[in-house]
Amino acid sequence: MTDVTPVLEPAVPRRPWYVSALLAAVGVTLLLLAAWAYARWQSPYPFYGTAYRGAAAVPLSGTAQDGQPYTFTPGTGGQTTALFFGFTHCATICPLTLSYLNKVRQALPEGQRRNFQVLFVSIDPARDTPQRLGEYVSYFGSGTGLRMAEPALGQAARAYGVAYQKADVQGAEYQMNHTTATYLVDAAGRIRVLWDYTQLPEVSRVLADVQYVMEHP
Repeated sequence: MTDVTPVLEPAVPRRPWYVSALLAAVGVTLLLLAAWAYARWQSPYPFYGTAYRGAAAVPLSGTAQDGQPYTFTPGTGGQTTALFFGFTHCATICPLTLSYLNKVRQALPEGQRRNFQVLFVSIDPARDTPQRLGEYVSYFGSGTGLRMAEPALGQAARAYGVAYQKADVQGAEYQMNHTTATYLVDAAGRIRVLWDYTQLPEVSRVLADVQYVMEHP
C-alpha cells in the first residue's frame, strides 16, 4: 500500500475583530446615506412631518357648525388646510391637536393667516351636532367643524386613510378610537404633509412645514 500524506491548506489569518466592526459600521453608514438620499429625492425639502408626493385630497361635504351645507373642495379659494378627523368627547388628542394647530395659525404672518384654515371633521355624528361642533372648535380658536352622515363619513375617512371605531367604556359614555394624523392640503388640492399628534407640540417646526407648503404649492 502506498502511504498518502494529507496536504494541509495554509492557515488563513483570522480578521481582527476591530476590522470586522469597522466594515460593519461602513456598511451601515452607506445604507443610511442611501436611505437619506432616497428620502431627499422623494422630497427635496426636509419636512418635519411625513412628506407626501402630491396625493390628491378628496372633497368633503356635510353640515358646518352654523347648520349650513358645507363642502370642502381642495384646490379652490387659495386655501391651505390642516385637516383632522376627531370628535368632541375626546379626552386629550383632539383638544390638543386643535389647540396646537391654532397656535400654528396664530404664528403665521397676517397675510398667510388669511389663507390657512383648520378643518375638524367629526367621526361621531350621533353626538356631534353642528352647534356642539361650533362651540368646540371656537373654544380652541378659529376653524370649521364639519358633520358628515354615514356612509359618506366612512367613505371619506377611508379615502384619507383614517380609521375609527366605537369603543364602549364601562361606567361611562362610549369613546371613539381613531387615527390621530393631521393632513396638510396645499392650495392646489394636494396632500403634502402628515403629522402625528405627538409632533404638533413642536409648533415652530410645524409652522415651517406650513409656510414652505404655502410658498411652494
